Amino acid sequence: MRDGRARKADANGGGRPPRAASKASVRARDPGRTRVQILDAATDEFSARGLGGARVDSIARAAGVNKRMLYHYFGNKEALFLAVLERAYEKIRGQESALRLENLPPEEAMRRLVRFTFKYFVENQYFVALLNSENLHKARHIRRSGRATAINSPVIGILDRLLKRGRKAGVFRGGVDPVHLYISIAGVAYFYFSNIHTLSTIFARDLNAPAALAERERHVTEVIMGYLRP
Repeated sequence: MRDGRARKADANGGGRPPRAASKASVRARDPGRTRVQILDAATDEFSARGLGGARVDSIARAAGVNKRMLYHYFGNKEALFLAVLERAYEKIRGQESALRLENLPPEEAMRRLVRFTFKYFVENQYFVALLNSENLHKARHIRRSGRATAINSPVIGILDRLLKRGRKAGVFRGGVDPVHLYISIAGVAYFYFSNIHTLSTIFARDLNAPAALAERERHVTEVIMGYLRP
């Protein structure tokens, strides 16, 4: 007569843990969830180690999948990096659109956009790391994207309409290129965070402290609004 352990092994398929079987079946039934898990793990790995230092083994392990499944979904490491970049851009663009700036007076809308952009970098410094990595590769991956322009163009349209409303209301000066303006808004935030460790060291100030971040947000907002005044 077989003991209870043998019966349990038979029930689990030769000793396979029920939990592992459950995870495998969930992945088989829900490929969308599996894809998100891989992208989440890849975002952490790429932002922590850059494209060159990231390891597919580590991403697969963190996502709870094997490498074959990862390659099935994304093809290779560089294609996975591109998917991570596209999703990162989609996230910030989606949150910008959710601000509903068209419903606000021009000056209030512009201040909200500047503050949002700065706070976004505060709360999503992984995005800075991803951009740093892609710029080291001279935008080799995002250049291959068939969606990058479509993902990012809405914010320029929002800014263009906002500038036109502001000029009509007499609160913004004319001759402002919306692309250059957005680069300035993003740039004054991006530089701060991409260099925050060196800047904190050479100026002997903790630029990541809450008070320093609040002060910088005010400064960035006034710099942009001062430029736009007639």
